Amino acid sequence: MSLPPGFLDELRSRLSLSQVVGRKVTWDPRKSNQGKGDMWAPCPFHQEKTASFHVDDRKGYYYCFGCHAKGDAITFVRETENVPFIEAVEILAREAGMPMPARDPKAQEKQDRRSQLAEVMEQAVQFFRLQLKTGAGSPARDYLTRRGLDAKALDRWEIGFAPDGWQALWDHLRGKNVDEELILAAGLAKPSNKGKKPYDTFRNRIMYPIRDPRGRCIAFGGRAMDPNDNAKYLNSPETELFDKGRSLYNHGPAREAAGKGQPLIVAEGYMDVIALAEAGFGASVAPLGTAITEHQLQLLWRISDEPIIALDGDTAGLRAAMRAVDLALPLLEAGKSLRFALMPEGQDPDDLLRADGAGAVQSVLDDAIPMVKLLWQRETEGKVFDSPERKAALDKSLREKIRLIRDPSIRSHYGQEIKDLRWQLFRPQRQPQNRNWQPRGKWQPQQPASPGARTSFLASSENADIQLREAAILAIAVLNPDVVVQFEQQLEDMECQNPDYAALRDAILRHAIDDPENLKDHIVQTLGPEPLENLLALRHVAVIPCVYKPGDVEKAEMTLAEELAKIKALRGLDAEIAEAAEELSDLADEALTYRLAQAAEERNRTSRSQNEDKAVFDIADNGARINRDEKDAFEAIMSGINFERKRR
Repeated sequence: MSLPPGFLDELRSRLSLSQVVGRKVTWDPRKSNQGKGDMWAPCPFHQEKTASFHVDDRKGYYYCFGCHAKGDAITFVRETENVPFIEAVEILAREAGMPMPARDPKAQEKQDRRSQLAEVMEQAVQFFRLQLKTGAGSPARDYLTRRGLDAKALDRWEIGFAPDGWQALWDHLRGKNVDEELILAAGLAKPSNKGKKPYDTFRNRIMYPIRDPRGRCIAFGGRAMDPNDNAKYLNSPETELFDKGRSLYNHGPAREAAGKGQPLIVAEGYMDVIALAEAGFGASVAPLGTAITEHQLQLLWRISDEPIIALDGDTAGLRAAMRAVDLALPLLEAGKSLRFALMPEGQDPDDLLRADGAGAVQSVLDDAIPMVKLLWQRETEGKVFDSPERKAALDKSLREKIRLIRDPSIRSHYGQEIKDLRWQLFRPQRQPQNRNWQPRGKWQPQQPASPGARTSFLASSENADIQLREAAILAIAVLNPDVVVQFEQQLEDMECQNPDYAALRDAILRHAIDDPENLKDHIVQTLGPEPLENLLALRHVAVIPCVYKPGDVEKAEMTLAEELAKIKALRGLDAEIAEAAEELSDLADEALTYRLAQAAEERNRTSRSQNEDKAVFDIADNGARINRDEKDAFEAIMSGINFERKRR
């Protein structure tokens, strides 16, 4: 059976040889380098213990240094499955999701025609190169010189010039006895609508040959010399040789350079690729003036697991980057992704190279960001999330994007990364723990306390009451995570002077809402076991019903609400006390002490549980608490005295 032209090339481009071979071998992790597609294993074709079987995943070939077996994916399947060529192709086609073509008796004839078209294209390359050296090509040479290309670079890239005439190339090829139909089929000329001779597709343009991975010229890209031309850049029309969405400029040389360890860079245009390659970034390609297509993305991943998309630093460049993100999300696989290097505003890679050199470009490439960061940037940049509705809209948009990822493992990792970024965005900006809050918006470094202040009624507590309550709140939240969502804002507002409590608070807020069942596991993974163990071992925490008997949601809600309200009240009273201290700073120490003592007593009264007060104490007319047992005993004594008096 004859296969249509290009079918096997497409099949090989869709498959990873390491995946095909990996079903039959166990890779040697010490010798293999998956990032470079350099894989080693014991040979499946002969018995051995050492890893002498080498797979070059980028080139798509394997070789055994022991038995000298070699070939590509089709050969490997033929040899290991013991099947004929066509059956091996069918096996791989099913794996790649490609339908087998119907039997084509004219396949050889079509292959011969493609060879003829390729020969016509090569003649066009030579014609354009000669035209660049003529007087008519002088403006084009000047332009290329200004762009930093010398004669050697022009030869390396085979850059040419299409003269400003209607039939210059047509007449040249016809003079070489090239059939008219071949010239038209190659996309080098177009038929006239006025019954005249066909006219050249490219006129008055700098010409860039586009070659396939095998090195055959399949198309041209032309840059207009006339600034008023409707199309600044023009590509060949699609032909039997050229499929724009399945081709890359500089594909073959870039694949070779990437195989030697260079990062694969995806630029926007021909000159960007040429400038990058001339500056030492040989693994550079361009998607031929269009947004990256799915087929081009698969080609890129065949060359490198993580290509760097280097786009212009303008609005159009950012839009192109975002389109690439949307395209790539459903296609992501383990180890296959994209990174994005955004050039400085208003510059493309060529501009940056000419202005600041290769070092500046390398710096931008080193700072390339992963896809998830660019996705986050798109959804958050320039937006304000100052309401629950706006936050919910952000969450919905990001969930919709993450759902596009088909691989469940990658989808999970993206979800976790987005949660981390969301936490950083919405995490409250807390006051530094080594400073004291001062009224009227002032921050002052903490000053040593005076001897009188250290012994005052107020300072003796040292915020111990608040920390005790914070510990209780955190323990209840850890053991009853389903109630955290109701108190998210209040928990965020907790200052937590104790660093361990602050870390626990952050871990609870980060994980309790999304994964309450595994909250304790998340805390241990993030902080280690000690902070949680120390918290739950506190005696005043261990006796709380919501702690030693978790699961009573209603009781947990009531307890959290009460304790959080008390902390809020205590913080407010602390602020009032601080303000009183400032306002009374000019009074005598005795007056200040009395004022602060009164405020502190009010603070202590606020901190008491109303339930506790009702159960154990009575409140006197002057506001003092009277222990109920002591009151009863006193009343019994007084009753006895009164009885004796009456009896006498």
